[in-house]
Amino acid sequence: MAEPSQAPSPPIPRRVNAAVIGAGPAGLVAARELRREGHSVTVFEKGSQIGGTWVYTPEFESVDPLGIDPTRPVVHSSMYESLRTNLPREVMGFMDYPFVAGGGGGGGVDADGRRFPGHREVLRYLEEFAREFGIGEGIVRLEREVVNVAPVEDGSGRSWKVTSVNSNNKEAEEEMEEEVFDAVVVCNGHHSQPRIADFPGFKSWPGKQIHSHNYRTPQPFKDQVVVLIGHAPSGADLSINIAGVAKEVHVASTTVVDPNNNNINYPSQIHPTFPNIWIHPMVEKACGDGSVVFGDGVTVFPDIIIHCTGYTFHFPFITREGIVTVEDSSVRPLYKHVFPPAWAPGISFVGLPHRTLLFPLFELQSKWISGVLSGRISLPSDEEMMRDVNDFYSAIQAAGVPTRHTHNMLATAALEGDDYSDWVAAQCQCLGVESWRRGMYLASRSNAQARPETFRDEWEDDELVLQAHRYFASLKQ
Repeated sequence: MAEPSQAPSPPIPRRVNAAVIGAGPAGLVAARELRREGHSVTVFEKGSQIGGTWVYTPEFESVDPLGIDPTRPVVHSSMYESLRTNLPREVMGFMDYPFVAGGGGGGGVDADGRRFPGHREVLRYLEEFAREFGIGEGIVRLEREVVNVAPVEDGSGRSWKVTSVNSNNKEAEEEMEEEVFDAVVVCNGHHSQPRIADFPGFKSWPGKQIHSHNYRTPQPFKDQVVVLIGHAPSGADLSINIAGVAKEVHVASTTVVDPNNNNINYPSQIHPTFPNIWIHPMVEKACGDGSVVFGDGVTVFPDIIIHCTGYTFHFPFITREGIVTVEDSSVRPLYKHVFPPAWAPGISFVGLPHRTLLFPLFELQSKWISGVLSGRISLPSDEEMMRDVNDFYSAIQAAGVPTRHTHNMLATAALEGDDYSDWVAAQCQCLGVESWRRGMYLASRSNAQARPETFRDEWEDDELVLQAHRYFASLKQ
């Protein structure tokens, strides 16, 4: 009689030694998920504390305020002193560690209990998260800047050499360390390398220009005529921030598009609340006499131009060709915004998508990476991943989505098929982003568009807030 067949044994989980680059929100949750999966983790953080871009500093890049020179000394954070979150705290926290007033970032005598808190409250939340999950000394190496990441072959499969230096003494050879890891998870953020507006006369304009990355307080602009390029969240915030002290603020906004998708110019509009703010179509040209001409024909003579034009990705420590390239804010080639197909899963990226629920997505991407590294989750073959990548890029091009919006989840939502975060959650076989969180995100965006000056203190989604707190209470049971 034949012996009954037995089901194959599940693969023995692989435990890897992983390097995480960056101790901001993405790096902290990546470290937690890697450790939960049983991996050994070392986090490299070039700053003197955890928190990434949420660590405010009054310092700015005064030598190169546009941030054009890639070799310039970089100030990592782009926080300005008065910044408040543009999403409510309920949707900003990680899914199993709520960001609530009075706990998870809300404790202490100087706590900021507002629903849309300031940057210091977010930093407090991240510090409490790190303490809660033991991501501290022994795991995070502060003031260690990664200067090179390269693949090596050591006879046991692909591994990675990580070279780091003391960020306060980069030139000292004795401070340089080379270590080999099984995997590298890149979490270095994308709010440090400015994108600059390009318009006729921009390079030869004789006045002062800076990027919003180097804005901290409005006082330097007292009694000045200021032009801001861009009217997305940072441009909208800064225009109001500066209007309280400036003589005039002129905002160059994206050209209005009519229902037939024809670009049309519109006349200057005075801000409904601030009579010294004018909204114009984009800059047409900057002239040698110091003037700036907008698309509606209005000419002003500003004291300064501030580029509120966002950021691009920058990985100066990846010098090996063929891993990834950055093309107009698009990191390529990446399978599902995370894995370079030819090098997966040895190197991966957390936190490239934007215009979405960031902290929960960081968490889901980290779970996916951790499971793939242990062998619990499988990736398609290199060839299949590359086909998927090329199909996605072709779809973006065919749909007329600019390359710079490759990782913009709002711009590519119709092309991603299933919701991206749901797709990642399905790979991990875990729950995805809660429906109340999605609803709150959309409600907040809509409210911000309708009431840009007051949306942080006036809202109409109290029912979603109740759902959120019922969910948070269930986590304690």
